[in-house]
Amino acid sequence: MTRTHEIRPDLNEGIDRKVLIQLRARFLKLNEGRMARAMEGLSPRQQVVMTLLPLFFHVNHPLLPGYVSGSTPAGLSNYEPDGQALAEAQRLTRSFSYKARHGNAPRPIHGLFLMGSLGTLAQADQSDMDVWVCHAPDLSESELAELRKKCQLLEAWAAGQGAEAHFFLIDPSRFVRGERDTQLSSEDCGTTQHYLLLDEFYRTAIWLAGRTPLWWLVPVYEEARYDQYTHTLLSKRFIRADETLDLGHLAHIPPGEFIGAGLWQLYKGIESPYKSVLKLLLTEVYASEHPQVKCLSLRFKQAVFANHLDLDELDPYIVVYRRIEEYLKARGEPERLELVRRSLYLKVNRKLTGNPAQRNNSWQRLLLERLAHEWGWDQRQLAMLDSRSQWKVRQVSAERRALVNELNYSYRFLTQFARTEQTASLITKRDLNVLGRRLYAAFERKADKIEFINPGIAPDLAEDTLTLVQLPYHKAPGQAHWSLYNGNLNTLEWEHFSPIKRNRGLLELLTWCHRNGVIDSSTRLALHPGSSDLSEFELFNLLGSLQQTIALPLTCVGEVQLLQASVPSEVLILVNVGIDPLKHHRDLNILMTTERTDSLSYAGVRENLVLTLDQVTLNSWNEVLVSHYDGAHALLDCLRDYLNNLPSGAPQPRLRVRCFSHNRAQFIARRVEEIFNTAQKLLLGKLNHRYLFQVQQHYHVLELVPGRVNHVALDNLPALLDYLGEEQPRYSPLHLDPMALEEHDLALILPMGLAECIQVFFRINESQAELYVLDECNALWQQRVPYHDEQSLLVPLQRFLQSIVYRRDALLPLDATRPMATLETRYYQLLPSGNGRARRVEPRPAPQTLANKPFYDVQAIIGKAKPGQVQVTLYCDQREFCELEYGDQLFSVVAKEILGQRREAERYRCYITDLDLSGLLTDVQSPSNLYLRYKADLERALNEALDQV
Repeated sequence: MTRTHEIRPDLNEGIDRKVLIQLRARFLKLNEGRMARAMEGLSPRQQVVMTLLPLFFHVNHPLLPGYVSGSTPAGLSNYEPDGQALAEAQRLTRSFSYKARHGNAPRPIHGLFLMGSLGTLAQADQSDMDVWVCHAPDLSESELAELRKKCQLLEAWAAGQGAEAHFFLIDPSRFVRGERDTQLSSEDCGTTQHYLLLDEFYRTAIWLAGRTPLWWLVPVYEEARYDQYTHTLLSKRFIRADETLDLGHLAHIPPGEFIGAGLWQLYKGIESPYKSVLKLLLTEVYASEHPQVKCLSLRFKQAVFANHLDLDELDPYIVVYRRIEEYLKARGEPERLELVRRSLYLKVNRKLTGNPAQRNNSWQRLLLERLAHEWGWDQRQLAMLDSRSQWKVRQVSAERRALVNELNYSYRFLTQFARTEQTASLITKRDLNVLGRRLYAAFERKADKIEFINPGIAPDLAEDTLTLVQLPYHKAPGQAHWSLYNGNLNTLEWEHFSPIKRNRGLLELLTWCHRNGVIDSSTRLALHPGSSDLSEFELFNLLGSLQQTIALPLTCVGEVQLLQASVPSEVLILVNVGIDPLKHHRDLNILMTTERTDSLSYAGVRENLVLTLDQVTLNSWNEVLVSHYDGAHALLDCLRDYLNNLPSGAPQPRLRVRCFSHNRAQFIARRVEEIFNTAQKLLLGKLNHRYLFQVQQHYHVLELVPGRVNHVALDNLPALLDYLGEEQPRYSPLHLDPMALEEHDLALILPMGLAECIQVFFRINESQAELYVLDECNALWQQRVPYHDEQSLLVPLQRFLQSIVYRRDALLPLDATRPMATLETRYYQLLPSGNGRARRVEPRPAPQTLANKPFYDVQAIIGKAKPGQVQVTLYCDQREFCELEYGDQLFSVVAKEILGQRREAERYRCYITDLDLSGLLTDVQSPSNLYLRYKADLERALNEALDQV
């Protein structure tokens, strides 16, 4: 590393022209090194493109690429082509001869700069050339049009040379004012990120020719007085005006830019998370420093002034990594830092393992080796990363956890930052809501939803050979589940292997395989059907039906769809999967010979041949859901849920009903489809209808009418509390007689109910606290908990309420012109504390939670199991614990996991931070009260288990 004295030009002490020349020389020396690295990574034809670009903007010649007309603006400031450029031009066209410009001929092209990853650690064969063409401010519209045409022609010529080039016209005088009409790079998100784009330009751009940035000559400590300092430089002629161009300074970055940058990177990160992690973390670093942000371009400039010109340490990617490393180490977040390191390594994409004789020992590889050694990575970890193209389900699932955690954390951070800085404009609020829905659709778990595990992590998860097995469920006699194994295994082998995936239902497992590309057209499946009637013929047709209903790759979800609640777009009903219905009936001979064909009341014995149904739904947000129905009312339950989820006034979903059982499959599918179609037509008629149909010797009526008035008689206070705790379909004000509940806290609470508002009340009684919540429909929830302080009492409840409001909001229409109205949460304290009668209610501020303060996430999903039963799945910091695996020991196992993660020796309560009930509920807008009741039950079981550990 070259180090000499630091240059510190000062207005007060006088500016030395020699010092300014020396400073410019340092930047140009660094620029020369970066340019050499960029050229080293290009093919010979691509090198020609880089060499000739300045010449093509300097002259108009009919035989040279990019020629439009003789009036196209041409002439590059302070540029004269060297011998190499002229020689390359003559190789293109031998009749070309260069005539130097003399006198004061206009030179309207002020500067050319190369943006992007060329010359950096991440340069690859497919890296773009993003070129900023800085021009004079006085060009007419016709001249600009000709210049744009020239750029288009040069892009086409470069493509023919194997180079993907993009040219962006820049008027520096407009740019300084934040005015621009188009994006300025192929990675640009638009016009909302002026200063962050400028920051990236100053620390990454390679100067090709023309004037150099005026910003180079302004010391960091003068950044806040940039205008005054540069005025002195120019007015006193320390530098000539035609030597530099001015794009502005970085003394202050508006907080709204961090939100815009974060939104853009999160949007990109949903499909390509590795590419976004570095920029997301840098945005977080900047936002956490606001308003005293010292952006990386200022650190870069400070290094040049100090003559620290090490090309490796000033590499744009290394500079970003070092700043993030510094930030995460200070916060004590080693797991996030490891994710950043993996993201950088995969972005660079230079494998450090393999045959040494075949290695290309470029500067990039050598630098990456030093980093890997610094990080303590061994050959095993490097081999794992280098084999990313061969990663399958197990590796991808583990990596997904870290990536989803990071994306969700970034979203929470941005949302909190927008609130704190009060910078969320109308459009920003809308963008935040839309992005929240994208994250919800892509990553949020909920009952029946098929999890997508490969958001740009590995290129192909398809397995060559798989074994599908139905096995008895040893923790529940008489029940079975399905497991999927690698390879072709026999009965003796699979007991010694861990399955890739297990599910209670076959369709849920097959849909997961299809959605994640684990099974494709070339996969060979070995089937061991166990006690089921599943045949290879039926299995083949089930997979074909899934491929038809969920055509991959899924089309991109547009903003229009996300502005509305999700609605079904494709529905597949599969009847009697793995079941031959005639095997389940009493008189097989009668059933096989009768002429009666009604599958719901079959033959003289009135047997129902519809035993189970599986509904696969692809909705407008590209979520895939699978619901299973069995039991006496399977058809009715499935039909009810299907009708309740039909969109009102929107295009109706495409419905397919299929049955592939051994006997009477076509008749069964046709009969079920008739019932669904008839019920759907009645419902869409927008009139009150009743629909009657027969199943065996029973009649069922679907009343397609609004709700009814009901009368409830209550005997005592406990009964009243039970009644008040029942969920309400809509807001219902409650008025009390002055004498009612006179001695009870409820006398103060109940009259305060507000529509579209969750109200939290608490009263402290020494070591206990009473919590009351009136939800948005005025239903009451009550709980007594240990009390330590107000923060620990309210923050867990606040997190939980925010999570269920988030789920509720994701299912509501979002107006395109106004921010979505969300449920407000208010807090109150009942006073005085103690046992006596409460006299007053005082509003309390919402508890303060920091979005960047990590907390232990315990998420619960409750779904249907057998009729009348539910199944609980818990996720501790994204790690799954399910009843299918742990049975009645689930809460004990989770309690041990939680204790194992705690650093403090003190025992304290654990809380459910998020809960999904969509698998139980037909009404997706069920009120908050119901969630709170389930939360209390789950926490009771979990804390009882905690006490036993």
